[in-house]
Amino acid sequence: MASLRAMPPISINRDELTKWGTIWLGTTGSNESSKQPNRFDKKQSMDFGKQIIDLAFASAFAEMLGGIPVTEPQNSKSLLPPAPDCIEIGDTRVIGGIRPQNFDIAYRPDGLRIAYDSKTLNDFDSIKKNWQNMINDLATEATTVHTRFPYAIVCFVVVIPRPALDTSQEYDITRTLERLAARKGVQNQNHLAEAITFLVWEPATGCIDQDIPAPESVLRIERFPNIVSERYLERYKGLPPHDKA
Repeated sequence: MASLRAMPPISINRDELTKWGTIWLGTTGSNESSKQPNRFDKKQSMDFGKQIIDLAFASAFAEMLGGIPVTEPQNSKSLLPPAPDCIEIGDTRVIGGIRPQNFDIAYRPDGLRIAYDSKTLNDFDSIKKNWQNMINDLATEATTVHTRFPYAIVCFVVVIPRPALDTSQEYDITRTLERLAARKGVQNQNHLAEAITFLVWEPATGCIDQDIPAPESVLRIERFPNIVSERYLERYKGLPPHDKA
């Protein structure tokens, strides 16, 4: 039986980010993105999120939960995990209070305890057109989880390339995400999330921008592990599968 541990820092590999940066910049690859630089195509965006971002967060969740396995769901429609105690990464089906929803990462040993989704906006036009729709999606996903699983911890990460983000968008997105990342207790509003991280990365160097969001922001990736650990311990400490009775 796995014992709870402190959630480790989220480690995103800079070399891997740099490789994806060359694809985003159009300096490598033979597909559409090389003809239209400074963007990912749809498949690249999905692969980037899963292979780089989601995997880093899944590994940290698994360590917090006692070093349990990270595995893929049986299929995108399965309502049960493939093993009794594992972190699932991939399209994981959750039947929420509003609608069925597939999350990128889930922990559901006895029903949903952790639900995580990553959102990647990858070029200037898509950010301008879609960031407010993305916010609506985050609130709806949090609501559909919390109305059926009020004790579940809902987490999001929003990832944007630095060259595609202008100052006004940075301000608006940051402030809006900070308002959403405010659910501390099960009595709080359902549309809020327990933890949100806002990652701005530089494709040319593979570096995460250290100035966005501000050092005191709840959206900093450095704060994510402590927030999630605190919420999880408050709600599940001493309960199966973590108790030692």
